[in-house]
Amino acid sequence: MADARGAGGPATSVHDDTRRAWEAASQKHVREYDELLAEARTARLLPVEEALLGDIVPGAEVVHPMSGHGLDDVALARLGARSVVGLDYSPTAVRAAARRAEEIGVPCRYVVAELPESGLADGSADLVYTGKGALIWVEDLDVWLAEMCRVLRPGGHLFAYEAHPLAPLWAWDADEVRVRADRGYFATSHVNDSFPANGAVEHQRTLAAIVMAVTSAGFELLHLEEHPAPFWHPADVDAAAWHGQVPNAFSLLARRSA
Repeated sequence: MADARGAGGPATSVHDDTRRAWEAASQKHVREYDELLAEARTARLLPVEEALLGDIVPGAEVVHPMSGHGLDDVALARLGARSVVGLDYSPTAVRAAARRAEEIGVPCRYVVAELPESGLADGSADLVYTGKGALIWVEDLDVWLAEMCRVLRPGGHLFAYEAHPLAPLWAWDADEVRVRADRGYFATSHVNDSFPANGAVEHQRTLAAIVMAVTSAGFELLHLEEHPAPFWHPADVDAAAWHGQVPNAFSLLARRSA
């Protein structure tokens, strides 16, 4: 989750703000450890994820960049993954996820990593699984994808279930769908004001740019679908934008060329 706007002092400030925001937000994984542990004991991937990955995950060695609380890693193990390596640059998130995995007894391990440098060996994974609020923290998607391609074995898969690039534009109004005046689809970034907030900067790119980056990195696109429901929203908010009229998520499956 490396973030910066450019070279020099301003970039360092943005990067540091984002790092501090995520480290502070990751304390949630400690404060709510027991609740997350209970969720992990029954964690499942979303139905669309299980449908797409049901024949890929069993027996696979999986890498999960930007792994966060690690509940999806437990779900991947439950789906039959041989092993899951979670990568995150928050030491707090890594320690909490590793503790949960050990308590549950699943083959998941966690590494503190400053992506795009994963520290993993060439061709060491069958599947890279990511998403649910991860790609927006990737500054250089081309470099990140090159690293994921390097880590994957030929024929290995890249999967993401992620917020649609249009989702940050929707206002959270209950009466009708509105576009926020302070954000643009073709902007390069914006300041996050939901989670983790606190000055964290999201990197904005269009869906077309994401797809072209994936195919240019040496992947064959196998699946792309847009979804109306967000993967996350505050429990006390009910926005019109989440009721099926506009896209809020997408799923992508691609295969590394030989």
